Amino acid sequence: MTDRTTYVTFAGVRRRGWTDAMVRDLLGTPDVQGRDPRRWSLAPVRLYLLARVETVERTPEFAETSVLSPARSAAAAAHARRRRAAVLAAIRTEPIEVPRLPGPELARRAVRHRHLLTGRSPAPRRSPTPPPEAPPGVPAGSLVRWQVSYLRHALSRYEALLDGLYGATGRDEAERLLRRRLYEAIAAAYPALAHECRRRVAAER
Repeated sequence: MTDRTTYVTFAGVRRRGWTDAMVRDLLGTPDVQGRDPRRWSLAPVRLYLLARVETVERTPEFAETSVLSPARSAAAAAHARRRRAAVLAAIRTEPIEVPRLPGPELARRAVRHRHLLTGRSPAPRRSPTPPPEAPPGVPAGSLVRWQVSYLRHALSRYEALLDGLYGATGRDEAERLLRRRLYEAIAAAYPALAHECRRRVAAER
C-alpha cells in the first residue's frame, strides 16, 4: 500500500499557495489518483509526492508564478469568490432526488449499510415499541437513524457540486448548505424521518 505520509492532497497543495493553473503547469498529472474506498464520496483522490512539490517550489518558475505575489493573489481571491458564489447558487437550486422505497426495503438497506460501516451486526435487544418494518434485533430508536444515514449516503453523488471549492471558510459554508438541503429532501420524501433530519441540521448550527 502507498505510504500516504509522503504525499500531499490537491487541497493541501492549494493551501501551500498554489493555484489550479500552477498545479496543472508545474506539477502535471498527480502521482496517485482514483477513488478512496474509505470515503463515501464520488470526489476523486489526487495525491502529489511531497518531495516533488517541494522541489518545484524551489524553482524560479514557481517563484515567478507564485500566488503570493500581490497581483496574482488578488486575481486568485476574486476567482475564489466567483467560484464560491457559483457553487452556492448551484447547491440552492439543484433538484434533490431522494430514492423512494417501501418501508421494509428501506429498513433492510439501512441495516445492511449500518453493518457495512461497523463491520458487525447489532446484538439482539427487546424493544418496547419497535417499528413494524424493523428487522429482528434492531432497537426501535436506531432504525430511524440508520435509515437517515443510508439515504444520506445514497445522495452522496451531490457532493460533486462542491468540486473546485478550496479554503476552509467557503467550503465549510457550502458543505453545511448542501447537508441541510439533503436532509430537507429526505424529510420531505419520508415524513417519519423528518424529526431526525431536523435534529441533524440543528446539531450543525
